[in-house]
Amino acid sequence: MQVHRNIRILAQLLLVIFVCGLASSCSTVSYYSQAVGGHLKLMSARQPIDKLLSSDSTDPELKRKLQTLVDARQYAVDKLHLPDNDSYNTYAATGRRFVTWNVVAAEEFSLSPKIWCFPVAGCVSYKGYFAEEDANAYAAELRAQNLDVNIGGATAYSTLGWFDDPVLDTMLNGGDLRYVSTLFHELAHQVLYIKDDSSFNEAFATFVEQEGLRIWLNDRGEPDRIAWYNDSLKRSADFSELLKTTRSQLLAAYKEDISDEQKRQRKRAVLDDMQGNYQKLKTSWDGYAGYDGWFSREVNNARLLSVSTYRKLVPAFAAMYLDVDKQLPAFYEKAKEVAALPADQRQEKMDAYLARNVVL
Repeated sequence: MQVHRNIRILAQLLLVIFVCGLASSCSTVSYYSQAVGGHLKLMSARQPIDKLLSSDSTDPELKRKLQTLVDARQYAVDKLHLPDNDSYNTYAATGRRFVTWNVVAAEEFSLSPKIWCFPVAGCVSYKGYFAEEDANAYAAELRAQNLDVNIGGATAYSTLGWFDDPVLDTMLNGGDLRYVSTLFHELAHQVLYIKDDSSFNEAFATFVEQEGLRIWLNDRGEPDRIAWYNDSLKRSADFSELLKTTRSQLLAAYKEDISDEQKRQRKRAVLDDMQGNYQKLKTSWDGYAGYDGWFSREVNNARLLSVSTYRKLVPAFAAMYLDVDKQLPAFYEKAKEVAALPADQRQEKMDAYLARNVVL
């Protein structure tokens, strides 16, 4: 039955490509083709995790990581009330750093992202590619239009339960906290996803990821790791606050009644100040340099937006979670109620939660 469902969905996606090709105004048929082709390539590379775990030829380190994920997957169902389906019961090796590359763009003097709309996913603030060279080529087109552009690699993605998503080798980089939290994040997308609101979707999944990992560590009897994880989240919050301040300063500069060249000078000055303030943050973190890589690349409007999409509304979901006494099933229902509101009412509700400044 699951195979039949996947075939039906694939047929729908292929129909989208066919209709797109017939429409003279549809210039993105190649984009849809690469998306479907890239996904099918991953699906064809899947291997059952249980067979890999029982095989003597499987690398011991890969076995260890996969077993951790198998246990975490069951824990997600039993304790975090995340979907119980066939997602993440298979493994696919890509041999790459990232599975997709996401392109984000914004006007030179704006912090509103360029929006792309698709038949299945709705409108989102990024455009994803399975091939890095395709992402780079499209980014070059956008830069030629004088847009600020950022390309970010993704280690995982979710089909929202439409297909049986595999565990990818790209997900297994780093320690267990990283790949277990990624698993929780992607499963959360299957609980709740609404069209045309990337900030809501990503913040919801990020909150479930963070709280789920704390619950998981607590039940494993690892309070010392919870403290370490909370410290990392505190650094993440400090980093987000630095970017929030930077965005506010840029917005003020962009609204000034001055020439474009003067705005460019203000923009450069604000971004230079951000670099200096980051060095102060590192001092307060006892020299922790985990964000050096982020600052080593060009920082522009699009790069600032790439981070804010995931984190801006996380404190709002924390407030929502407290309102239901930290009960995840009730939290999911409350989040779905808010998601069902008209866009303007949903934003008003989330702003009210956000104003409470809750940090767990």
